[in-house]
Amino acid sequence: MVLTDWHAYERSRNRFANICSVEWGLDPLIEIASASETDIVVMAMSGTIGLLPTIAALAAGKRVAIATKEILVGFGEQVMKIARRGGGELLPVDSELCALHQCLAGRPGREVRRVILTASGGPFRRTGPPPSAKIKQVLRHPTWSMGDKITVDSATMMNKGLETIETSRLFGLGPNQVDAVIHPASIVHSMLEFVDGSTMAQLSHPNMRLPIQYCLTYPERVPAPMRKLDLTDIGKLEFQPIPAGRFPCYDLARRVARQGGAMPCVMNAANQVAVEGFLAGQIVFGDIPTIIDRTLRAYRLHIGTEPMRRSVKSLLRAEAWATSYALRLAEVPVTRKVN
Repeated sequence: MVLTDWHAYERSRNRFANICSVEWGLDPLIEIASASETDIVVMAMSGTIGLLPTIAALAAGKRVAIATKEILVGFGEQVMKIARRGGGELLPVDSELCALHQCLAGRPGREVRRVILTASGGPFRRTGPPPSAKIKQVLRHPTWSMGDKITVDSATMMNKGLETIETSRLFGLGPNQVDAVIHPASIVHSMLEFVDGSTMAQLSHPNMRLPIQYCLTYPERVPAPMRKLDLTDIGKLEFQPIPAGRFPCYDLARRVARQGGAMPCVMNAANQVAVEGFLAGQIVFGDIPTIIDRTLRAYRLHIGTEPMRRSVKSLLRAEAWATSYALRLAEVPVTRKVN
């Protein structure tokens, strides 16, 4: 057992000493991820703390089933290069990207015209996120049962913005090739349109057991503990556009996807701070997009005319800068509308 939380390590090392070894820190995680005995690494650590173990596993030629979208959002170009050099394989546990992987089925990216991600719309799909929404309202997701951070991202629609960047990085597509629509039922998880006009979609009940099993058993298909999909029972599938301006976080992510460079890394760091601040009761819901936007603008001024380097080390520096800046904003939040 390896823990990255020191307090959890302190509580656990004596309690579980007779059952297993208990270690702390990233070095043991990196060692396990790249060990010869390791076949598959499932990366589901929150945020980007799992970046270095992921890189180590891919450099050692391992399969990484990645559920942590922030790693590909902030460091995707570098991670994919390392995977290609080391012979590693990245499979997405994220339901939407897993759906795209199934639809693409190994076909080259040049045959893809665009992909269409689906979003449940969260609890505020009709109105957009209310600036004064309470934590209980925000965490009341209508379709999925998830952790608090990703549930907040779903409510702001930042989750779909992150997936736009993640999709572009994982499948080698341009940001203009990635669209998203609101699909409240969460039955169609993604669609892929080929250059010949044919569109393929992956459908299933919203249950993370399927994408997890897919990544662990790929390329085989084995029976899964899933409820059978009965389209006659569902009746109809509804899709709606995401109105411009309704979800400021989604709009920010789309803009950042086009900018590239270190900006996705900066945005992700600022969002992480803002969401944690909201869940801690430090800021109000409407402060989340404001903090992200102000951090992005400040970073632009911070780098000035310097080249936007894309090495892992330079991106880690950008992430640290953005985290520090966003933390200062969260201490004295100023709610205002993001233009």
